[in-house]
Amino acid sequence: MNATPNALPGGPIARPGGRLLVDALRSQGVDMVFAVAGESYLEVIDALYDARNEIKLVTCRHEAGAAHMAEAYGKLTGKPGVVMVTRGPGACHAAIGIHSAHQNSTPLVMFVGQVDRDHTEREAFQEVDYRRMFGVMTKWTAQIDHAYRIPELVGRAFQTAVSGRPGPVVLALPEDMQLESASVEDVAHYDTVRPHPGPAHMAELRRLLEASERPVMLVGGGGWSPESCAGIVRFAEANDIPVCCSFRRQDIFDNDNRCFAGDLSTAPNPPLIKRVKDCDLLLVVGSRLDEIATQRYTLIDLPNPKQILVHVHPDAELLGSVFRPKLAIQSGMAEFAAAAGTLTPVDASRRAPWRADARKDYEDGQVPQPYAGALDLGRCMLWLRGRLPADAIIALDAGNFSGWPMRFLRWRQPRTQTGPQAGAMGHGVPGAVAAKLVHPDRLVVGFCGDGGFMMNAQELATAIHHGASPVILVFNNGMYGTIRMHQERDHPGRTHATALTNPDFAAMARSFGAHGETVTTTAEFQAAFERAVASGKAAVLDLKMDPDIITTRTTLTAMRAAAVARQKAK
Repeated sequence: MNATPNALPGGPIARPGGRLLVDALRSQGVDMVFAVAGESYLEVIDALYDARNEIKLVTCRHEAGAAHMAEAYGKLTGKPGVVMVTRGPGACHAAIGIHSAHQNSTPLVMFVGQVDRDHTEREAFQEVDYRRMFGVMTKWTAQIDHAYRIPELVGRAFQTAVSGRPGPVVLALPEDMQLESASVEDVAHYDTVRPHPGPAHMAELRRLLEASERPVMLVGGGGWSPESCAGIVRFAEANDIPVCCSFRRQDIFDNDNRCFAGDLSTAPNPPLIKRVKDCDLLLVVGSRLDEIATQRYTLIDLPNPKQILVHVHPDAELLGSVFRPKLAIQSGMAEFAAAAGTLTPVDASRRAPWRADARKDYEDGQVPQPYAGALDLGRCMLWLRGRLPADAIIALDAGNFSGWPMRFLRWRQPRTQTGPQAGAMGHGVPGAVAAKLVHPDRLVVGFCGDGGFMMNAQELATAIHHGASPVILVFNNGMYGTIRMHQERDHPGRTHATALTNPDFAAMARSFGAHGETVTTTAEFQAAFERAVASGKAAVLDLKMDPDIITTRTTLTAMRAAAVARQKAK
């Protein structure tokens, strides 16, 4: 690449920074950008006008919504999601999407407008030092101070976002730099770089697997492709291993498969917890063994697990950082799945009952408890499970309500689930909108609590503007349910700051130009859902749920009574 700012005879034609940046996006294969316009990157927006037939610019209503959409794009495609925001307030609003991409291991590149270069360090209008602001939650944060370096640094940003453990990158764009012209060649498309497992490691894995009587495999993290997901399914089947998924990663492994045993999420099936504790070999592929997967670090002994732990992860610094594995394998997901496929399967006939029991526990856990109330969400989810096609995409928000889709639905194909592993409320609506823009021919259903829905409900306007038609289900109980649950557990009867006064969500949706209905009974749900899908536009179903039904397994009344009993027993 010619990295000189001056034109050479017969060399590249001089281009302003804004156009150089858009040409760099073309070189990296970008086809969609999520943005809230700002004057700090006006030249880039102008250059995107000329690229409008190649790069779809999705105009969002809030930077948080735009960042959630870019994160969802990255998760659903495996390519870096791209978001553009203005300096200062725009970057601050978008920070939640950066944090989510970091904890979700999702590739994402955010471009942020910046003050003129000769205005820095003066606390200029909306000035922020983005290296300091985003340094701890990105793989790399930098500022492009010279136009001639745009191809180089944009290429590095995309390469960094997808390689090793995927994650977010932030690049700041000084406003005056975008006007500066330079003659420089475009950089080649990024080439994902991930480590491969060594033959000795794979031989040792097979030896450990052959000696195991009660293995369990946990899959999670980022960097999975449809091919690697299929490869890990074949490996599990060949060796008869029960498989569970980490939080928000149920789409890695076909939930209909005989080896699937459930998920280690915020409210996992109790028999699965016991099975992981009782296993003699825990093969962890991709998951970083975070707080939720390990049930607040109680599922596995610290620092030396009693189970034989085999940990596969692309980040060498993460391996052994919390739990000490018997065997640590630094590898990408596709690379590990390919290597696992070459192993001669072990004789697993003796542990077939172990795997069969794990599957039975999962299926038994998918039977909802009897409920005599007006709106039986368990029954609604069972109907929806049979209604959704295998390629339907589920966009989840954060909150207790998500227990209903996570427990009772099934994911059958890779890249069909998006949601905040970091627990950020407000992802459901923008995640569903992004999914429908990426896959307009597929059914997309978003799941939100009433609290999370109101955090980014404005992105319904984005859906209408761009012709996206997700169906959004709002679980409406008039409270911040997760926090109310914690209050009743720790301070029974002393609820405070969690009650919500909501608008008419169905009427609100209709005011945007979307389809909107209110559902109050189980019998109404099926027809309302079909009308929402048939409407051909964004739709909202306001599900009026009983506020006492706080999770799929218990009620606030029961939790309060148990808390009071504990206090009296002290």
